[in-house]
Amino acid sequence: MTPQALPVALELRERFAFLPALVEEMERRVPYASALAMSSDGVNISLRDGEQQASRRDPRAGIVLTASNGTFLEEEATSETTEVAVREAAERLVARAAARRAQTAAGSKELRIEPGEALNGDFATEVMISPASLSLAQKLERYEGLRQKLRTLDPRIIQATGRFTDGVDTKLFVNRSKMVTESVARVQAFLTVFVADGAQRRYDWLSVGGTGGLERAEVSREQLEEMRDTALMLLEATPVPPGTYDVVTDPGVTGVLAHEAFGHGVETDMFLKERARGAEYVGKRVGSDLVTIIDDPTVPGAYGSYFIDDEGQRASTTTIIKDGILQRGISDLYSATQLGIARSANGRRESFERKAYARMSNTFFAAGTSTPEEVLGSLDDGLYLCRASSGMEDPKGWGIQIATHFAREYKGGKPTGTVYAPIAITGYVPDLLNDVTMVANDFELHPGGCGKGWKEYIVVADGGPHLRTRVRLG
Repeated sequence: MTPQALPVALELRERFAFLPALVEEMERRVPYASALAMSSDGVNISLRDGEQQASRRDPRAGIVLTASNGTFLEEEATSETTEVAVREAAERLVARAAARRAQTAAGSKELRIEPGEALNGDFATEVMISPASLSLAQKLERYEGLRQKLRTLDPRIIQATGRFTDGVDTKLFVNRSKMVTESVARVQAFLTVFVADGAQRRYDWLSVGGTGGLERAEVSREQLEEMRDTALMLLEATPVPPGTYDVVTDPGVTGVLAHEAFGHGVETDMFLKERARGAEYVGKRVGSDLVTIIDDPTVPGAYGSYFIDDEGQRASTTTIIKDGILQRGISDLYSATQLGIARSANGRRESFERKAYARMSNTFFAAGTSTPEEVLGSLDDGLYLCRASSGMEDPKGWGIQIATHFAREYKGGKPTGTVYAPIAITGYVPDLLNDVTMVANDFELHPGGCGKGWKEYIVVADGGPHLRTRVRLG
């Protein structure tokens, strides 16, 4: 047990001491059962000229019970967490599982859920500056002061906005081999600056954050000045001529490539539904020898990190692609069991009321051996793509679309001063990855969020190093 886990862990274990016995009772009637207690709480702050908003995050707390009927997984969620209410929910769940089992067609594939390795532990993120150490008024003062620094950096700045969040997510998972708790604290700061020159407006942004305390949301004056300089530079930007270009991606764009190309594309619940082409390529080449993509919820301080997933699997590193060869997907409990593959720690829920799916955590390209300067210096005639803003991928067709904020033109390995904006990347995922010819030795992760089918929102991070490839731009 980590020292910071102690108060939360003791409270959870005492409050839900009845769950191990309840799971045991459920398994007298079903082949597998588990219980997950989850809660989340925190503060949201929104700031702009003449407006300050602060609110408590919508607190969520409840329990989801899971049972196998021998063929499928059934679940029952309740926000009533007393022992009586949870036992009533368990009875409803077991009765429904038994009824549906009786309706299952003869010869249906048997679902054999393994409880996983034994684990009895308590975990918490390390927090240096606790958000709870500041009052709401102090937080407003702290972040408004930061926004004002940005706002006054240049007379052409017409607006600066800030969004700041902090919160704690706790969980307790129980099945026949596990009783484990975790407390994960997260913070994020998101700043945007808007500039105008009388003819047009441009903007730039900065997002910082991670697991831990307020130290994860620190912003330096140099970062503020870089935002200002970028926004002002974009006043001179022009549209990029459509075409295929040699490019270098900054770590933010690299991260969205990883997230979209072989993040969503290897979620194994999509394998089970036959909606992911990656299922056909496990063990086959999908990129150059320089391409290694990893999903890792154990990265210290990263925004998408955790200790156990929402189905009790201990967090661990999953190598998705190694040296250009697709190794495996990331899984939830049900799809891993049905596919007969080893589980990864990627069964995640938006809340206790939502289903667990195979979802990313921290997804990134592994660093290479070249320096960033060498990678950029290799661009004889190409573009340096900066600031990914969004992305989409078709897991079935392997098409990809990524929006980036701007691109700097390079000739002879040096910037020409020409800037294009905005930028849209399109292409076929294996082509893009097979065209990777240089990977730098730097590394960054950026906080973000991810939806599945425009819903089921979870927190993630993505990133990597600078890398060189070839893409279609428009």
